[in-house]
Amino acid sequence: HVAGEKLFVDFAGRTAEVIDAGTAEIIPVQIFVATLGASSFTYAEATWSQKLPDWIAAHVRAFAYFGGAARQTVSDNLKSGITKASFHEPMVNRTYADMARHYRTAIVPARPYKPRDKAKVEVGVQVVGRWILARLRHRRFFSLADLNAAIRALLDDLNDRPMRGWGVSRRALYEQLDRPALETLPPTPYEYAEWKRCRVGLDYHVEIAKHYYSVPHQLIRQEVEARITVATVEIFHRGKRVASHQRSLRPHRPTTV
Repeated sequence: HVAGEKLFVDFAGRTAEVIDAGTAEIIPVQIFVATLGASSFTYAEATWSQKLPDWIAAHVRAFAYFGGAARQTVSDNLKSGITKASFHEPMVNRTYADMARHYRTAIVPARPYKPRDKAKVEVGVQVVGRWILARLRHRRFFSLADLNAAIRALLDDLNDRPMRGWGVSRRALYEQLDRPALETLPPTPYEYAEWKRCRVGLDYHVEIAKHYYSVPHQLIRQEVEARITVATVEIFHRGKRVASHQRSLRPHRPTTV
């Protein structure tokens, strides 16, 4: 693999567990794994689910751990990130593509039934299972933060351990190969945003989560796209931003300019 070219990402088949301190319920959690192509430098963390918000947040923390972004991010055909798993033309989820643009990386979905496309991360998943999850299997964790702290300690040990047959650690290869070639991180981390297609009503407002936001009246009956974050709602028409509003949680009420 070319230095800094590819980052491979996937969820591990094995899961870990967190115990709810109040009810003693055992909650299975997912393990996200990211592996750089040239050095095999690896990142892993536990998330509550494989859903889009957790998938995106795990990428953001992985980029921070690596101190940069590879030019390509090779993803398994996970439903969270890939909306259409086609052999020839896979379609990337709009939020996932938005995040990739923020970090100047290209999402390259692994082709269905082509295991070599994601062999690097599958090996990373096996290594994380053997050197991290197996060593934690007899420990009990009562919060996701505690579990991730334990994973991080073992992850540092894994990356510092000399690789069999190489005589050098993943971290040493990372510092030599991948680290200098990674794209510089943007000044601020990506803020999670969802996209929604809307049709402008006769009152020149669009409905988002039961609240109504105004757009220029010339767009009546037009189709627009809304980019929704925790704090803001931005409306785009044919790729151009036409309105921006502070997010409101008041149902059935308008925000009008």
